[in-house]
Amino acid sequence: MVNEKRKGKDPIPVDTQGYLNDFQLASLKKVESYGVHLKYIRRPLFQDPVIIVTDQDEKSVGVLSNDGNINMESGIILRE
Repeated sequence: MVNEKRKGKDPIPVDTQGYLNDFQLASLKKVESYGVHLKYIRRPLFQDPVIIVTDQDEKSVGVLSNDGNINMESGIILRE
C-alpha cells in the first residue's frame, strides 16, 4: 500500500490565482496555446508553492518559476 501524502487536496486548487503571481499567470496563458498546461501545484508546508506544468502528451514536465520562466529540464518525475 502506498502512503498517500496529499490527504484529500486537489492537485490544482480552485483558487489558482491565489498561488500564481502576475508573471506566472501571463506565462501560463501564453504557453497554453502550445499545449503546455498546469499539471498541479505542490504546496509544501512553510514553503512557497511549486507550479508544475506539462506538455499535452505529458512527456515533458517543467516548473513555472516566479519570474514566469518555465524550466522544462527540472528533473521532476510524475507518479502514475
